[in-house]
Amino acid sequence: MQAIILCGGLATRLGAAAKTVPKVLLEIAGKTVLEWQIRLLKEAGVTGVVLASGHLHDVIDERVGDNYAGMCIRYAKEEKRLGTGGAIQNAMRLIDTSPFFVMNGDILLVDFSLREMLDRFREGMAGILLSVHVPDIRPYGEIVADGDGKIQAFREKQPTHRAGYVNGAVYLFDQSIADAFPDGQETFSMERDVFPSVSNLYALQTDAGWIDIGVPERLDYARKHFVFSKFPCGSVSIEETR
Repeated sequence: MQAIILCGGLATRLGAAAKTVPKVLLEIAGKTVLEWQIRLLKEAGVTGVVLASGHLHDVIDERVGDNYAGMCIRYAKEEKRLGTGGAIQNAMRLIDTSPFFVMNGDILLVDFSLREMLDRFREGMAGILLSVHVPDIRPYGEIVADGDGKIQAFREKQPTHRAGYVNGAVYLFDQSIADAFPDGQETFSMERDVFPSVSNLYALQTDAGWIDIGVPERLDYARKHFVFSKFPCGSVSIEETR
């Protein structure tokens, strides 16, 4: 099985923290974000990862190479900014398995196995999106699903402070997801241009620990509250001090 990690963004919201170091190579609890993500993918049976790189590609290539944390690495470099959809389309040239995982390069998951997504996947699904519970949905896009997990709607950032399930930026796609890509376009968004038009897309809701480190305060939170714990394989937990 293969996976794509999206790591070509400019990371402008992180400012100086990611000016010369890609988000996937920032350190959390003694390991890079990429190392934590690879550990998660390996546990689910992934044997090869495609890094959809762009900004700071040379830094990633030099530090990661073609084998990192015991994972075979290949690159799908963007020569221009492609958006999330364009980056996945570009990387799928190197993907020959179905289903395959896709995840953003700034996501940390704790006490969760990607095998849960594999167990839920069924023939005929275009994909499964990880939907994580957060106490405040305002910074994120909300996913609305029915009792079977079939996605009914995507809601852009909501103004009301309330708990809910949001897009966790971890996906398990069938190769048929490409049928929904806009014809003849190199640059497009999965969230805006693809997901709303796919009828057989599902969500797996979870209360697992999840942090998007894409802004300074969440990166700082992760560095302060991720600690070594008794989870298998020397994993980490999030201290209950939120």
